[in-house]
Amino acid sequence: MDADGADRADRADGADGADGVDRIVAQWAVERPDLDTGPMSVIGRIHRLGALLDGGLRTVFAQVGLGNGDFDVLASLRRSGAPYRLTPTQLTAAVMVTSGAVTKRVDRLEKAGLVSRTVSAEDGRGRLIELTAGGRALVDRMLGVHWANEDRLLGALSAQERDQLAGLLRKLLLELEE
Repeated sequence: MDADGADRADRADGADGADGVDRIVAQWAVERPDLDTGPMSVIGRIHRLGALLDGGLRTVFAQVGLGNGDFDVLASLRRSGAPYRLTPTQLTAAVMVTSGAVTKRVDRLEKAGLVSRTVSAEDGRGRLIELTAGGRALVDRMLGVHWANEDRLLGALSAQERDQLAGLLRKLLLELEE
C-alpha cells in the first residue's frame, strides 16, 4: 500500500481523530468532487452508531436470556404503570416497531413466563398483554444495568454534549416523523 493509502487507513482506524466515515467521504471527494458529502457525513455516522449501539445494548440483555427488542416490550409494559398491561396496538406504538415484530416478541416473552395474554373485559374480542410478576422483577433488576450500560456507551460525551446531541436528534426526529 502506498504512503497515502496507509495514511487514509490510519485515519479510518481513529488516528488523528478520523473514523471510517471520513475514509468513505475522502474516497468520494476524489471520485466525485462535484457532490456534497456533508449529508453522508451525518447519515453514515448515525447509521454506524446505530449498529454499534444495538450490539452494545444486546449483550446486556442476552446475559439474562432476552432477545432483540424483548426488553423494549417489558420496559414499555412496566412504564405504563399498574396494572402493567397494554393492548397490542398500544404496545406497538410504545415500542415503535411493526405489529408483526411485537407479536414475535410477545410470543417469546410469554413462553418465558414474563408476560401473559388475557381477554379484555371491555371487549371479549380484544387481547391485553400484561407483565407477569417475574417480568416485572426482571425489568426492575435490569433497568439499572441497562442505564449504566447506556452511560458507558455514551462515555465519550460530556453531560453538556449529550444534552446538545439529544436536542439535535430530537429536532431531526420531529422533522422526519411528520
